[in-house]
Amino acid sequence: MVNPGGAYLGADLFVIDVEVGAGAELLLTTQSATKIYRTPGSFAEQRMSVRLGEGSRLELMPDQLIAYREASYRQNSHLSLHPTSSLVMAEVVTPGWSPDGASFKYEEVRLRNEIWIQGKNGEQLLALDNLLIRPPLNDVTGMGFMEGFSHLGSLVVVDPRVNQGLADDLDRISRDFDAHTGVSLTATIAGTTGLVLRSLSNSTEVLNNLLGACTGLLRERWNGQEPLNLRKY
Repeated sequence: MVNPGGAYLGADLFVIDVEVGAGAELLLTTQSATKIYRTPGSFAEQRMSVRLGEGSRLELMPDQLIAYREASYRQNSHLSLHPTSSLVMAEVVTPGWSPDGASFKYEEVRLRNEIWIQGKNGEQLLALDNLLIRPPLNDVTGMGFMEGFSHLGSLVVVDPRVNQGLADDLDRISRDFDAHTGVSLTATIAGTTGLVLRSLSNSTEVLNNLLGACTGLLRERWNGQEPLNLRKY
């Protein structure tokens, strides 16, 4: 995906619709980091709708999201999955440069993911993942939030093969990195389960390497593929 401008600005609205047909596989990434500049007057927003057909597979691997000073950004994603489809979605959020060198100079970053499972009687909600960071209103650096770190990494996996054993394996992988990481599982609906990994660090590179190691395990174990090497620079 190519951003038509250099960055997101106030009142910008980007709408993305993705459909992966039955049996199809898609690797979707961005050309470069998503940058949010100052947004006086109104926030920038991205709305994404994803639908996965029977036996389909989507790897959603954007470059990092960078929120600069006085930026407000909202990202709303609606993901509809067939019980036999596979979703792997990774994301890194990092504060942008500011004149005084301090982090968390942006106004707001709001990331909301709704994951639904298709069924004969409609869709059922598997997970609602809502992340809201408002540095001017809260001490986001302290205990119970960013724990003294500045960068946030997330990995969301939904697949019939997700289980506690996989969660334990990803937890072991994360211990090799200079990051604070937790892994949790969702309930199971129609035979498919979700996994969410959250990781805190002070380095985009550390988080990218951690998420790359985790997705590399999934690619090798489930599809016999090499780790991703998305060379863009």
